[in-house]
Amino acid sequence: MRVLLVNMPWAALDHPSLALGVLKQTSDRWRFGHDVDVLCANMLWAEYCMERDPKLTPSSYTEVGDEGFMVGLGEWVFAEALSGTVRPDGGRAYLDRAAELGADVAIAAAYAEHANGFIDMLAAQITATGYDLVGFTSTFAQNVASLALAKRLKGLAPRILTVMGGANCDDVQGAAIFRNHPFLDFVVRGEGEDAFGALLDGIEAPGSQALDLVPGLCRRTPEGPRITAMRRSLTPVSKVPEPDFDHYFDFLATSPLAAFIEPKLVLESSRGCWWGEKHHCTFCGLNGSGMAFRSKDADRMAETVLRMVERHQVLDIVMADNIIDMGYFTSFLPRLADTGWDLRIHYEIKSNLRVEHLDALAAARVNHVQPGIESLSSRVLNLMDKGVSGAQNIRLLREGEERNLTMSWNYLYGFPGERDADYQAMIDQFPALVHLQPPGGGSRLALERFSPNFDRPEIGFSNRRPAWYYHHIYELPDAELRDLVYMYDSDPEGIGPALERSLHEALEIWRSAYAASSLTWRRTADGVNVEDRRSGWPPRTIPMGNPEAEAFTELLRPRRLTALSPSALSFLSSWRSQGLVFEDDGWLVALPTRAERVPWKIGGSLTPTTTNGAPA
Repeated sequence: MRVLLVNMPWAALDHPSLALGVLKQTSDRWRFGHDVDVLCANMLWAEYCMERDPKLTPSSYTEVGDEGFMVGLGEWVFAEALSGTVRPDGGRAYLDRAAELGADVAIAAAYAEHANGFIDMLAAQITATGYDLVGFTSTFAQNVASLALAKRLKGLAPRILTVMGGANCDDVQGAAIFRNHPFLDFVVRGEGEDAFGALLDGIEAPGSQALDLVPGLCRRTPEGPRITAMRRSLTPVSKVPEPDFDHYFDFLATSPLAAFIEPKLVLESSRGCWWGEKHHCTFCGLNGSGMAFRSKDADRMAETVLRMVERHQVLDIVMADNIIDMGYFTSFLPRLADTGWDLRIHYEIKSNLRVEHLDALAAARVNHVQPGIESLSSRVLNLMDKGVSGAQNIRLLREGEERNLTMSWNYLYGFPGERDADYQAMIDQFPALVHLQPPGGGSRLALERFSPNFDRPEIGFSNRRPAWYYHHIYELPDAELRDLVYMYDSDPEGIGPALERSLHEALEIWRSAYAASSLTWRRTADGVNVEDRRSGWPPRTIPMGNPEAEAFTELLRPRRLTALSPSALSFLSSWRSQGLVFEDDGWLVALPTRAERVPWKIGGSLTPTTTNGAPA
């Protein structure tokens, strides 16, 4: 069977599809021989639009794709190509509301002008090549473009089988996609490594009843639609092969996009979330039916990284894991550190890591992390079930600054039970934090399918409905949208508009001040000197004699107010007035960063040292 796997917009341009790379590699394990190709249709779309309109650059592509959660720009662009009808108002109602929410609707409208032509061109090319089956992976804003192409393929060549899978097809969503789009022959729900191969083998063996055994499969039969129950046991990651990315790098080698893109590898060392298994963060809908945490053998994972870097000559690596395996700090990461390679790695981490964990990350060249900080208020973090405190989050920001770790995080609000005081106490302290990495922004939490907020209406989100923009994208009744979509609107909870504005204003001041701000401490013969060069504060040197210096270093780790020494308590008022400590829920932690960046040696000890060689 000739198979084409398609990665549609708005998948990222700077790295290949991990899902399709893995499926391509698993084809050798299937019972029947299948000829499998992968098409980077997302990159074809970017090229197609850039040729026709110079303002539609890869940067604008990324901007439209990233607006998926908030206003659905990317999905809206292909909505007419899916429906086959022209919007009666030219899309004005949607565009006006999206513009009110800050979206660049002019760019989206410019892309939409080319959507039908692109889908027509691509469908014609695919049908001319003789493929028997075309498969689509759909995550985030890939649904509508994928459905539009599948519909067009069926119209041109009914013999072509169409199949869709991916995160957007999990559980009830996949059944709804299948139910409402008759041009899809199959929808695979859940993890695809075993199911997709079993589907292809079952197609090649008609009458064998093999398709009835494919877990989670939705399919059409002469007797009518048939949906197989999802398998609750998950794929062991030890069975997941290294992905095949040759198609992506071959495409990029001759593409005009290469002038705009710095390519990355995307790999996974685990699936699921070990924290979510114990305490599912209330707002998080990631993982869906696959929460159980499974990680790959550390030695095998290290070999995969090195082999992929050598093959593709790319040093930037995005780890797709939701959270790093804690065992990797003494296994996988030291293996990478020993290579001496100048890698640049992204990982998602938990925000209560200790300094030895951060040192291991830095030594392994993990220079970008997403720590899931979300808030600096312990009370609000408790409402989220995050399992960390505000003081721990501040310590991570401070220690990360010392190790040149770039940390991406967002300030979330809108949780049932939060109070104005929870936010005002943080806003009042933001001016003292401007030397630490600020959040990328602040946003009211979104209601995501599969999250505890969604699954447990008693938390506070009982009045919910499909996010407003879906009604401008799909021509479906509300009852069907409720099953199909991932994002929901609900009545706002938590802080009101006035404090929300104050929070955004304070965050913007923090972001603007960060680049020009520093607050550092250095040991001296007499104690400690603190150099304050924070924006909004007078430039000054704050000397601390030995008694004060010793008391100050107590707070390098979060300490309860009730546990402070009498000496530290005597200096506390001065430290507060000078913005040298962060305080929340009875905990305090020092704010100045170490003047000397924490050094480390490749393959050597991960114990940080001061410049004189003494343990830090």
